[in-house]
Amino acid sequence: MADDTLFFLKSLKEDGIEHLYLTESQPPAATSNLSCPKKLTRESPELSQSVPSQPASSGSAKTAILNLRDKVLKCRKCPALVTNRNKIVFGAGNIRAQLVFVGEAPGRDEDLQGIPFVGRAGQLLTKIIEAMGMTRREVFICNVLKCRPPQNRPPAPDEVIHCRPYLKEQLRLIAPKIIVALGNHACQALLSTDKGISQLRGSLQEYEGIPVMCTYHPAYLLRNPAEKKKVWEDMKKVMAFLKNASHDAG
Repeated sequence: MADDTLFFLKSLKEDGIEHLYLTESQPPAATSNLSCPKKLTRESPELSQSVPSQPASSGSAKTAILNLRDKVLKCRKCPALVTNRNKIVFGAGNIRAQLVFVGEAPGRDEDLQGIPFVGRAGQLLTKIIEAMGMTRREVFICNVLKCRPPQNRPPAPDEVIHCRPYLKEQLRLIAPKIIVALGNHACQALLSTDKGISQLRGSLQEYEGIPVMCTYHPAYLLRNPAEKKKVWEDMKKVMAFLKNASHDAG
């Protein structure tokens, strides 16, 4: 736990971040296309402070999120994951985010760095986020599992059961306007369904009153680039939802 905490703090300092700050940024209208993404830049893993619409009993959202992170760092529920991992990958981004991306589980690069989606699939996700007119600092990114499964195998059912309460609490504290679930395992864990991504993607589902857009995982897109068009169609629906939500709030 101490090593993970030191790594987290060191990563903030190396990125020039001296404090956790307030942000209320709104995603601008996007005209980008995935075929012409912006230059990729790795965003830092800071948690930006604000008060969520459902305040945590422990105080501020920053305190609640950091308390939850400490709880995750102490978790020893899955022996196979505990013995295999290098770093716990809690999540990164804005704790007041309107948009949360949920993936399956950390991979090799994420396990080494302690930051979600920093490998090849993460680079593609960053391009998708930038094509939507946002940055990784404006959204929150996490996984169903907080530890890397051995050999990058799919999450086991008991591992999902053990880790799901952490994800549920993250989403409660952040209280996003919409969630994007990336791939089968994220969709099934959030929606408690055995339906596959091909049945779920393209239309809004619901998780505890929050709309969920199920779409293909970036790793799948690396193997099947022709499917990027479908993901971009899904992201345009997400952008339209956020735009309408912003107008309604105004």
